[in-house]
Amino acid sequence: MPNLRAIETFVKALEGGSIASAARQLGISPAAASQNIARLEKELGTRLITRTTRSMALTEAGERYLARVAPVLDELERAQSDLSLIHGELQGRLRIACMTAFGRHVLAPLLPAFAAKHPRLELELLITDRNVDVLKEDVDVSVRYRDALEPGMSVRLLVAVPRVLHASPAYLREHGTPQTAEELLQHACLVYRRGSDGRFMRWPFSRDGKPVEPQLRIGAVATDIDSLVEYARAGGGIVWAGSFITQRYLQNPGSSPLPIAERYVQEGQLVPIHLKPARKGQLQFDPQPLDFFACFRDRKYVPSKVRALVDYLVEVLPQQPGMQRSQ
Repeated sequence: MPNLRAIETFVKALEGGSIASAARQLGISPAAASQNIARLEKELGTRLITRTTRSMALTEAGERYLARVAPVLDELERAQSDLSLIHGELQGRLRIACMTAFGRHVLAPLLPAFAAKHPRLELELLITDRNVDVLKEDVDVSVRYRDALEPGMSVRLLVAVPRVLHASPAYLREHGTPQTAEELLQHACLVYRRGSDGRFMRWPFSRDGKPVEPQLRIGAVATDIDSLVEYARAGGGIVWAGSFITQRYLQNPGSSPLPIAERYVQEGQLVPIHLKPARKGQLQFDPQPLDFFACFRDRKYVPSKVRALVDYLVEVLPQQPGMQRSQ
């Protein structure tokens, strides 16, 4: 009977679209992954995959074999996950993908406490703003904001993050502080462009309750929100960003994260801008919070290690300064 590692390599290669992808998921070299599949084909006495330098396709025998063994592997993974709960310890690798700014400022500082509760888990972070294929890249859970969700994803709302307009005192001294949405349009607006698809993050304007998209006077565009905040801090314009970026928190050694010492706002390096409510017929700026979600690759079954992480985040995220509990 073929060994389980060879079967796993075969399935992962088809899920990920390449032998190299299977190798990354299993933590082995591409050569070892290729040898595993060749050994499997030899033991079965048939070719499963037709390989060229640029592509890989299943043979008819490969299609039949994959249909039978892939569900078995899924069941084995689920059984291992459930068994870990019986023994009281979560174990194995937990691969988490997260948007860059949220991963850097919020998620990463919270994970050591989770890891301390589950020492047999191996946490791996994939911090990027590109669209992550959770199946091909073997990601257990990804954290995304609402606009980055994809149709058909199984999601759970984690937290709502306030977003506020900010500018430096120097910029406001030179250009004045906007009081209304109309005045905001006359200022240098620093706009975030998603690197994944090139789209701007839309600033939320409305008139009499109906969304509108007035022409912004763009001062700068960046695919990294941290860079826009630094640009604003240096006097380059007005940025609209989540509070977890404009309010920097340090971790007090030996305790949970506390709002101590460094906040750009507390230090006066950035000034929050609050516009007046609009009257009827006037332009309104509606700074909705940024909702973050946990996204799963399998809506029917969520492994215990993933459930544990998401339950932890739902509990601790609203306790962080500047965050709001999801509704």
